Amino acid sequence: MIRALMGFIVASGPAPLEPGHEAAAAQRDHPLPPVGGVRRQHLPTLGVEEQQALLAQDLTANFVGVLKGAVMVMADLSRAMQIPVQMDWMAVSSYGSVTQSSGVVRILKDLDADVLGRHVLIVEDIIDSGLTLSWLVGNLKARGAASVEIVALLRKPAAAKVEVDVMLVGFDIPNEFVVGYGLDYAERYRTLKGVAILAPKVYS
Repeated sequence: MIRALMGFIVASGPAPLEPGHEAAAAQRDHPLPPVGGVRRQHLPTLGVEEQQALLAQDLTANFVGVLKGAVMVMADLSRAMQIPVQMDWMAVSSYGSVTQSSGVVRILKDLDADVLGRHVLIVEDIIDSGLTLSWLVGNLKARGAASVEIVALLRKPAAAKVEVDVMLVGFDIPNEFVVGYGLDYAERYRTLKGVAILAPKVYS
């Protein structure tokens, strides 16, 4: 069901920073070579008859965003939908280093609503090892979700440790630490309008 509804919001090339924006100052401190930017654009949508049929069923898309990185993706994706969207959020923490996940997960913020019998779409900012995401899919299925699908803005194929079935991916990128458009390092750079590689000297 969810696969029939989705498009994705990606465009090549970084969006320019506004002069005087605090992110611009951060970028001057630590140059961030652009690897691609994201901005809203019109998505492929269902035909009029299909949309009317779905609306007649009072169908709602159930999005689960992974905090905090997926906030920007969730906002743009939900605004592009042609049917009502119900948003819920989870915050999870994976033990490991600053730049690598171990896959041992603890829930910091749980869902507000029950997913029993619902078709759920996980909205992710980035897929690295896939360990945390694989755990999250299993967790939602164990709660009785009718189906669980995944969309992600970015994916690092070279960093994958487990195979995760992803419905839609915006960009496959090199195995580099990236920031911007919701992605952060120590809560910095999250509001950059594009996605960029963080210089290793910043976190090493």
